[in-house]
Amino acid sequence: MRALKVIKWILLAALALAALLLAIGASLPGRFEVRRSLVIGAAPERVFGFVARPRSWPQWSVWNRRDPAMKIDYFGPESGLGAGWSWKSRSEGDGRMLLTLAESPARVKFDLAFTDFDQPVEGELTFEPAGTGTRATWIMRGDMGRSPLNHWFAFFADRLMGPDFEGGLANLKRLAEAR
Repeated sequence: MRALKVIKWILLAALALAALLLAIGASLPGRFEVRRSLVIGAAPERVFGFVARPRSWPQWSVWNRRDPAMKIDYFGPESGLGAGWSWKSRSEGDGRMLLTLAESPARVKFDLAFTDFDQPVEGELTFEPAGTGTRATWIMRGDMGRSPLNHWFAFFADRLMGPDFEGGLANLKRLAEAR
């Protein structure tokens, strides 16, 4: 009988914890924004070229480097508005990116859709002159909808994706500064 009481208390505690996490999640904002910047010792036109061309992303994106076996299919024009790619990856998930704006040499905007994740995400990279180089800023925004569980993702988005943005910008810097 004592074992049943212990199991009952463990189940009640687990249910109470789940209810608490859902209640807190419901009170968290559903929108997120992740933003990172880095100064690159290259002209904005040079940096823009690596971002406006989807076939260049595997050279600097952290996500591609984590899964060299990622299957990628490119579509649309080679670069600029309408250019895009889709991918399948065991470790990085499946998804699709479409460039929705390409203003040379100032910015590139894109939409992201992840197969296993219903919420669309918008991103952009901007390029501003900074001394003799370029300040590259990578921003991603999304709305996680009404789900309290997804609100937890929005709450931790900066901590989850920020390091990947920092690594990607550092790789972009090395690539753009190489002569």
